[in-house]
Amino acid sequence: QVQLMESGGGVVQAGGSLRLSCAASGSTAGINVMGWGRQAPGKQREVVASIGSGGSAISADSVKGRFTISRDYAKNTVDLQMINLEPDDTAVYYCYATKAPWGIRFWGQGTQVTVSS
Repeated sequence: QVQLMESGGGVVQAGGSLRLSCAASGSTAGINVMGWGRQAPGKQREVVASIGSGGSAISADSVKGRFTISRDYAKNTVDLQMINLEPDDTAVYYCYATKAPWGIRFWGQGTQVTVSS
């Protein structure tokens, strides 16, 4: 099992910035992809950014140019730097980690991000 602990959520005005952090613990050997997803009220969870074991990162079109994902492989941490936040970014943000070889995905408990207009 992999445990994931997020931190850094909060309330920010539109145009502001937040940085989310996530630390993985437990059975971390074999983690290949780490990333962030979010779920707004009444909507399905969506992946906003991910980063692989080789450092390749991808992000959803809705956050491109505003969200940057980074990872510390030695510490098993992944961060999400968010700038120019918009009210539509309001959601619970979840960190995840995917383990080889079966691609099992583990999720954190989530951290609330609220962007006021």
